[in-house]
Amino acid sequence: MLSKNLSDEMNNQIKFELYSAYLYLAMSAHFEEANWGGFAKWLAKQAQEEQEHALKFFGYIHDRGGKVTLQAIETPPSTFGKPVEIFEEVLKHEKSVTARINLLYSIAVKDNDYASQEFLNWFVKEQVEEEKNATMVLEWLKMAGDSVNALFQINGMLASRG
Repeated sequence: MLSKNLSDEMNNQIKFELYSAYLYLAMSAHFEEANWGGFAKWLAKQAQEEQEHALKFFGYIHDRGGKVTLQAIETPPSTFGKPVEIFEEVLKHEKSVTARINLLYSIAVKDNDYASQEFLNWFVKEQVEEEKNATMVLEWLKMAGDSVNALFQINGMLASRG
């Protein structure tokens, strides 16, 4: 059984993951409206992954006999800046997700909850990948600078995300 503290924080994580999906979907909409389909597709895929992460927590809480308590999700921004600014925000957000996962893991360690530690290991590894991918796109955008041709190339590369 999950401790009350870990259960509460995992419920908060469901909210946070769903907010992440909303945020990335809002960013995707911004890029769609600006006719940058590759950026839009990359962020829409990211939004889908965040929803899947929320469902993993949802299922795990139930598997451990806990109670899922869904919370209101904050409205994400609807206007964004340049691609480089957006991906700076993506990286910043992913770092905040990593901090939340680390918090959950530290609670599981404190609780001697080995099952939750094992469950959270997947998210620890996932966050390394998420930060790496966001950093990679951000670095490409920084190298591109104001080159529209480079942005078109990056857009094309991001469109191939499966």
